[in-house]
Amino acid sequence: MLYIGCHLPSSKGYLAMGKHAISLGANTFAFFTRNPRGGSAKPVKEADAAAFRALAQEQGFGTLVAHAPYTMNLCSADPSIREFARNMLADDMLRMEYTPNQYYNFHPGSHVKQGVETGIQQIAEALNRVLTKEQTTTVLLEGMAGKGSEIGSRFEELRAILDCVERKEKMGVCLDTCHLWDAGFDVVNDLDGVLEKFDRIVGLENLKAMHINDSKNPIGSHKDRHEKIGEGHIGTEALARVINHPALRHLPFILETPNEDDGYAAEIALLRSLYNESD
Repeated sequence: MLYIGCHLPSSKGYLAMGKHAISLGANTFAFFTRNPRGGSAKPVKEADAAAFRALAQEQGFGTLVAHAPYTMNLCSADPSIREFARNMLADDMLRMEYTPNQYYNFHPGSHVKQGVETGIQQIAEALNRVLTKEQTTTVLLEGMAGKGSEIGSRFEELRAILDCVERKEKMGVCLDTCHLWDAGFDVVNDLDGVLEKFDRIVGLENLKAMHINDSKNPIGSHKDRHEKIGEGHIGTEALARVINHPALRHLPFILETPNEDDGYAAEIALLRSLYNESD
């Protein structure tokens, strides 16, 4: 079964997001745990979360892929920003338990001239302080496009973070087709080679989710500008190979294309039509 969805607004709560997803033909979705450009978060209502859990079970939803706010930089050069980010992460881990056993995806961060090694150490230190044995959430490092001082555009960097985290069973990776392409990985002509390299360095067992996006830019641009499916440099045929690849087809796929509801519904329908259910 293809588990596919898109980013949905979370302001009206879990049940509203679940119904919204169903209206688009989705059976999973992503959402920001709080204001994506800030730090504020609305209280979670237990009754709303419980109603969503029942709906998700009834509808056979796949694993959700929550997203941390963009302001969460665990490797900022400013100690106060790192503390702010760590507190945000800790609070989000508590909030995620209203919907147990889901994924929580975050951008590893930008080291801001401190150097990659220092940034990796700071990210791992924060995760080691926050992750608990009791949590049911799996935290995902997102592979990045390599803008500026971003950490995570190289598989070796993702591996280094995982190696430094003590509770490895609570960790995983989310790859983004646009980010891969913009980072220089040829998912159009050598998807097998890209995945073989990922498996050799990080391990495919650690890959838990995919963001499925086209790219506005040529390979290796390090720009991170998403495009609608089939309208960018990756193209529909290559993205169809991604969702059907034996190593990927069981994962939740999240669209982050520049769309409104009608566009997302059309893309979800398109990708469903390209998915080989018999494999």
